[in-house]
Amino acid sequence: MLVDSHCHLDFPDFASERDDVVARAAADGVATLVTISTRIRRFDAISEIAERHRDVWCSIGTHPHNAGEEDGISADQIVALSAHPKCVAIGEAGLDYFYDKAPRDAQARGFRTHIDAARRTGLPLVIHARDADADIAAILTEETGKGAFPFVLHCFSSGAALARTGVELGGYVSFSGILTFKNSEAIRQIAAELPKDRLLVETDAPYLAPPPFRGKRNEPAYVRQTARVLAGAIGVDEPEVERLTTDNFFRLFSKAKRPDAR
Repeated sequence: MLVDSHCHLDFPDFASERDDVVARAAADGVATLVTISTRIRRFDAISEIAERHRDVWCSIGTHPHNAGEEDGISADQIVALSAHPKCVAIGEAGLDYFYDKAPRDAQARGFRTHIDAARRTGLPLVIHARDADADIAAILTEETGKGAFPFVLHCFSSGAALARTGVELGGYVSFSGILTFKNSEAIRQIAAELPKDRLLVETDAPYLAPPPFRGKRNEPAYVRQTARVLAGAIGVDEPEVERLTTDNFFRLFSKAKRPDAR
């Protein structure tokens, strides 16, 4: 059994065959999915998808690209929405200095607001970090000093220093199809150096499809390719990486229920 800890089933790419995409994942042993929020104001659409499928869960949050348009949403609002029975995480939130689609001060405010919500709820914060390693590490360190909170550095493509900081602060690191790309040896080396009990896999679908699907739309079933490469990077076989990443997921996303536990 595998878990796709991060996908975007609400995106238009899946509109015409969402049920089939979920079914294909299940048929390939990807038994649990988390569809991740990028706009709090679209939570009704996100949660409706999770409600339709027993083993699809969701999050509540504002992507840093959208931090400007949702600037001012409070931690109280996020906490209230997170009470939905299928909501198992806060985010994704963080900093993106590559695209800079929102003012950096709005991104930082939103990031800290989501941290507050994660701390208050105990739900894991899904962190988006791109070209912002130093500021992400500084905020995580400062905010952890105010009180610990669970988190995962999702779709990891940052440097080793941020990975180490994240783990030292109690966080997890999730690897996407980027891990499988030919030019990602540095990412594979980072994965090899991290504690095995902090590793997750994801697709970030519809983006970042791994070979042999590179250049096509990604979907949750393809998380198996990433898990296979992760197994090689950390020196275990595929069944062991499935066990590790699944156990890690349910430890971190503790509100989600295992399919075999019902």
